[in-house]
Amino acid sequence: MAGMIQEDGSSSVTSSPLQIFSLMSLSPGLGSPYPWLKELKSEERGLYLIRLLVACANHVAAGSIENANIGLEHISHLASPDGDTVQRIAAYFTEALADRMLKGWPGLHKALNSTKISSISEEILVQKLFFELCPFLKLSYVITNQAIIEAMEGEKMVHIIDLNSFESAQWINLLQSLSARPEGPPHLRITGIHEQKEVLDLMALQLTKEAEKLDIPFQFNPIVSKLENLDFESLRVKTGEALAISSVLQLHTLLAIDDEMVGKSPSASKNTSAVHLQRVLQMNQRTLGEWLEKDLPNVYIPSPESASASTTSPLSLASSPKMGSFLAALWGLSPKLMVVTEQESNNNCPTLMERVMEALNFYAALFDCLESTLSRASIERQKVEKMLFGEEIKNIIACEGPERKERHEKLEKWVMRLELAGFGRVPLSYQGMLQASRLLVSYGYDGYRMKEENGCLVICWQDRPLFSVSAWRFKRYD
Repeated sequence: MAGMIQEDGSSSVTSSPLQIFSLMSLSPGLGSPYPWLKELKSEERGLYLIRLLVACANHVAAGSIENANIGLEHISHLASPDGDTVQRIAAYFTEALADRMLKGWPGLHKALNSTKISSISEEILVQKLFFELCPFLKLSYVITNQAIIEAMEGEKMVHIIDLNSFESAQWINLLQSLSARPEGPPHLRITGIHEQKEVLDLMALQLTKEAEKLDIPFQFNPIVSKLENLDFESLRVKTGEALAISSVLQLHTLLAIDDEMVGKSPSASKNTSAVHLQRVLQMNQRTLGEWLEKDLPNVYIPSPESASASTTSPLSLASSPKMGSFLAALWGLSPKLMVVTEQESNNNCPTLMERVMEALNFYAALFDCLESTLSRASIERQKVEKMLFGEEIKNIIACEGPERKERHEKLEKWVMRLELAGFGRVPLSYQGMLQASRLLVSYGYDGYRMKEENGCLVICWQDRPLFSVSAWRFKRYD
């Protein structure tokens, strides 16, 4: 391998990566690139690792199992779940690609996963860790609560439906705000929906205790159900109640129900820009997210067919009957307000390579967030990356059909879906934006940004949009 670097056996950082990558192309018989990679600087090694990852994903998409296996072997020398940002994200993407490959042998895949135990308590724990370590959910809750307070001004009976009721902090904060209303607090009823009865029991206990302390008339209505199986009669919406609905990172999961066909990802375009690698190796240091945002489009160019498949149109949205019927049922409840928080990413693309590229951009920014605030040895960080981000990445890349739940779509699509369902947009107020800005300052969050977009809020890491919050109301048809 050293002979491939220079004829005299010495290494050259500026020439060897280009020479090796152009000759290797992840083909058999070339061995591991590890020896010369040890001599690269961290950034150079990381950018090269991403190149290997994208090339490997191309082989998986094309069904070239032998080349994909060689690619995974090369990457295994570099990826690490406790290394730097690039090494961490590569570890979870290669795990997802490998899992997708293994599904080609269903018996082998089932045998390897037969003893895995899915712990709901651990899932809830990692969601709470994400709430504590990153500001995204805190900002969503602040904006949602302020919108509810403004919409419910003067109302004597308020009913809130929480489509994923697991975090009591949001509603404890709302109870405290309602208790300070000049006209006094309303009678408040919260309907909480969750798959686990234990989660709802704890929520009921915490909220009832807080309501008693604040002397607020309060009821909690628990509904143990998956969202797609929700019986709307069980919501018990009553005449005379002012209704608000809160959906935090939930609606996108309904898109999986509409996809009963397990599609095969078409072959992606080949990587032909070896000269581009030499250019990126000479760049100034940037975050992984910045490099992916600016340079990765040159690595993978989607075909015209895949580009057209991702176009937003009413026709494409009409192919989601479950989503349409669910939103129609929510509209039928005549909510005075509905606040929707979703991931600002297009991970619902039809082809594997489109999803790989979108997910790399989105999760690179999330991994950068944790890198900026937590040490690499942090157990909490490792849990969020493995049990939350890693599982979402695996679902996006390794799964197809109704099994693929993580179908994130961007704000523009949610706007079209909700407007087609009959909802009218409610611009988020300046007061809500101000409270969210103060929260960022009070917690000392650096690198996070917020921007207003047509009355909605987009939450960013640096300049990369990651989550959106939008508010809606029942609108009668003319």
